[in-house]
Amino acid sequence: MHPVARREEAIRLLATGVSRREVCRQLGVGYSSLYRWEIQVNPKVRASKIRCFRCDRTDPHESYTYLLGQYLGDGHIAPSGRSQALRIACTRAYPLIIAETAAAMRAVAGTSVNYQTRDGCTLVNSATVHWLCMLPQHGRGMKHTRPIVLTDWQEEIIKSNPRGLIRGLIHSDGCRATNTVHRPLPSGLYTYHYPRYFFSNESADIRQIFTDALDLLGIAWKQNRRNSISIARREAVAALDEFVGPKA
Repeated sequence: MHPVARREEAIRLLATGVSRREVCRQLGVGYSSLYRWEIQVNPKVRASKIRCFRCDRTDPHESYTYLLGQYLGDGHIAPSGRSQALRIACTRAYPLIIAETAAAMRAVAGTSVNYQTRDGCTLVNSATVHWLCMLPQHGRGMKHTRPIVLTDWQEEIIKSNPRGLIRGLIHSDGCRATNTVHRPLPSGLYTYHYPRYFFSNESADIRQIFTDALDLLGIAWKQNRRNSISIARREAVAALDEFVGPKA
C-alpha cells in the first residue's frame, strides 16, 4: 500500500473506533508513526494520554464511579499483550449506555476504545496496565464466587459521588420498570400503575455496595428476592429518576 494511502486508511480506522494497537497490526505501521499521523489530523490527541490517577496520585475523573459500577456489574479484566483489557458487556439495545461506558473508559484512563459484537450485546474494550491499579476487585473466577471488597480510597471516592456508582450498577444489572396492581373494590376491579427500580446481582457483596450507596443518599430500598434489591417508594423512585431514569 502506498504510504499516503496507508496513512489515510489508518486515520479512517481510528475514526471508526479501532484501537491503535489493532490499526498497527492490520497495516503494519509503527505506533509512533500512527500517533504522529493522529496529531497531524487532530492536534488535541497530544493532550490525550494514558494516565492512572492512582500512580499519578491525582484525583480521579468524575466518571470513575460510573465505570466502577459498570465493571462490578458486567465487566472483567483479561490479559491483552503486555497490558490488561477492561471489557464491559453492554446490551446492544441501549446504544446510549454503550456510548457512556466508552466515554467513561476514555475519561478515566485516556485510552482508546474498541468494540466487539456478541449475541445480543456489545463488548466495550480498553487496554492499559493501569486497570489493575484502578479496579483492584479483579480476581480469578466469577465475582459472586469470591469476596468483592472496596478499598478505603474507593469508599472515599464513592462518598463524594455515589450517584455515579448507582447509575453504573443500574445500567449494568438493573432496570426501571412499571408495576401493575389490581385491587378488588366494592365498585369493581381497580387497576393502577407505578414505577420502581430493580437491581439484581448474585454477589451479596456487590448488592451491599449498591445499598450502601443508596443509604448515602437516603434512598429507601428493600430486598425483594434473594438476589434482588427493589426501590419502590415514590420519593425514592423520584430521587433515582433525577440521575438514572429508564435505560436508553
